[in-house]
Amino acid sequence: MSSGTRTAPGGPGHVTGGTARGRVVTDARSGGGPDARGGAGVGARGPGHGGGHSGGHGIPGQAGPGQGGGNAPGGGMHGSGGTAATRTGPGPAGVAARPIRIVLVDDHSIMRQGLRAVLEREDDLRIVGEAGSAPEAFAAVATGRPQVVLLDLKLASGPQTDGLEVCRKLCADHPGIGVLVLTTFAEDRLVVESVQAGARGYVVKDVDTTELVRAIRAVSRGESAFDARSASAMVRSLSGGMPDRERLTDRELDVLRLLARGLSNRAIGAELFISETTVKFHVGNLMRKLMVSRRAEAVYAATKLGLL
Repeated sequence: MSSGTRTAPGGPGHVTGGTARGRVVTDARSGGGPDARGGAGVGARGPGHGGGHSGGHGIPGQAGPGQGGGNAPGGGMHGSGGTAATRTGPGPAGVAARPIRIVLVDDHSIMRQGLRAVLEREDDLRIVGEAGSAPEAFAAVATGRPQVVLLDLKLASGPQTDGLEVCRKLCADHPGIGVLVLTTFAEDRLVVESVQAGARGYVVKDVDTTELVRAIRAVSRGESAFDARSASAMVRSLSGGMPDRERLTDRELDVLRLLARGLSNRAIGAELFISETTVKFHVGNLMRKLMVSRRAEAVYAATKLGLL
């Protein structure tokens, strides 16, 4: 190393790992936690700035540039003459992927601990808050500004469905937030009412963790996500025809089927070889004809009407 240049000590690493293959389920009788097996962790390094002190924390999967030769307590590389080797994570080179910010809302602390242990093994997921009651949930969301809220329908010292009111208020107060219901209740009525309250998805607590992670990522993109049991519950609760409504065109039905698969407008356009703008036009039309205001509601209504 040249004279006047000092080695920047490595900063705090963000431990990542493989997806847990167990199930997120807690046995209250035995007091056992969820199965949270995962792969080996990989350290990440934060940005190192020369010529002074930098206390920045490491960003998962991204090592920042080292400039000059000063000390960088938060950095993880050697700064020498403004040149540094860069290790990039998922996404374009030199650009750190932003993690999905999540708030956990469940009245059982052991369940929250288990979920945190499982989800934080994923590079792109970050738990920014926890809550065990409705007031705590509102505070945690206001402070943590999550993209996704993992919500149980039964919260501490409340009725079985107090989570529905929490869902409704969160969606009203924070437009664009994605609520994914994670609960032990698989009743047809609760699945439907959760969607009507604004939830983008519904999964039961014995869902495979791989499917849970996939559902969280889908909800963060504005898509809908239901496990097989919840989807079946919706189908069982449906009946009736399509009176007093305009019929959907063949193209709108094509778009609707892809909506039901959770595809984004861009992905639907690629599948049907039409522009994203045209997809938005069709989505708007089919939602108007189905008399709904959300994509998940459109899928529900179409299933009820026997269109899917």
